[in-house]
Amino acid sequence: MEFYRRVLSGDEIARAERFYFPQHQERFIVGRAFLRKILSKYINVEAKEIEFEYEERGKPLLGLKFKHCGICFNLSHSQDLGLCGVSHNRLIGVDLEGIRHTSDIENLAKRFFSVREYEVIKSVAREEQQEIFFRYWTCKEAYLKATGKGISELAQVEIELSPNKSAKLCIVGNWQLKELVPAENFAAAVVIANHNHLDRFRFWEP
Repeated sequence: MEFYRRVLSGDEIARAERFYFPQHQERFIVGRAFLRKILSKYINVEAKEIEFEYEERGKPLLGLKFKHCGICFNLSHSQDLGLCGVSHNRLIGVDLEGIRHTSDIENLAKRFFSVREYEVIKSVAREEQQEIFFRYWTCKEAYLKATGKGISELAQVEIELSPNKSAKLCIVGNWQLKELVPAENFAAAVVIANHNHLDRFRFWEP
């Protein structure tokens, strides 16, 4: 763990130490270290030298001295998995969720999803509802993270999908959505602006 801590800033170490549970501290440290390592390959500096700034909602961006690089990125993690999306001069958002049992899945769908999406959740077998719900959720979250919008707008992001059909964004604008299956019982999605295809994926393990 000390190997990962060495590339983090003092502010990041302080943030990690505010987590109560040690495993949450470790996830934050490893996630930030990997983010720095990945970004260092794109901007050609040492991982330790990277500086971040933060939007109002807490989204990290490259600091002012690196703005000329045109690198956009987004990060998500769930349990022991992490997902990082990187693009050049294109807004990007990613989301990753473990598919877990949620007893009030239909009520959550009714609250956060559109009427059509809620009806899809209701129409599938109960054992399929969890997976469909989290597929919807990750697609919506990835779009909201790409655009900088908040979770209150989940219902305004319309997604078309089914158990046997890949997700599609039903919105005006040039955005591409790609679903990922990074591991069993996980759902993930990437949304990027003004791009025709996503074809490069890499997997790392700490």
